[in-house]
Amino acid sequence: MVGAIAGGVLFGLKSDRLGRRRTIVIALGLALVVIPLWAFAPSLPLLVAGAFAMQFMVQGAWGVIPAHITELSPDSVRGFLPGFAYQCGVLIASSVVYVEALFAAHASYATSMALTAGTVFLFAALMAAVGRERRGAEFGEAKG
Repeated sequence: MVGAIAGGVLFGLKSDRLGRRRTIVIALGLALVVIPLWAFAPSLPLLVAGAFAMQFMVQGAWGVIPAHITELSPDSVRGFLPGFAYQCGVLIASSVVYVEALFAAHASYATSMALTAGTVFLFAALMAAVGRERRGAEFGEAKG
């Protein structure tokens, strides 16, 4: 949890300077690098370090997404669209359990975790990289 909180705060702050999409891609890229330590750690101290680093990077990426979605939402649906979009993502992500089980049928648990995380991180980074950005968007219409 400490890793997740620290990652969310640090990447959230960085996203104001670097941009939402770039920050998400950087965090997910770093999470990809951490996968071997997280999934295949040969000792308990390395497993703890891998788990901390993974939570830091994952929350770093996912912690920026609500601000990003909110900035992309038009004023007329800003109260609805971010939550709806986020829950649609959760619905799609619910299939990850099934995919991980398919991987596990042909590989070890650690390998299936690594393949699942890598697949999710790659797709999420790709979606963030090709999408739009409205960092610093002005909310609400100016009343004259």
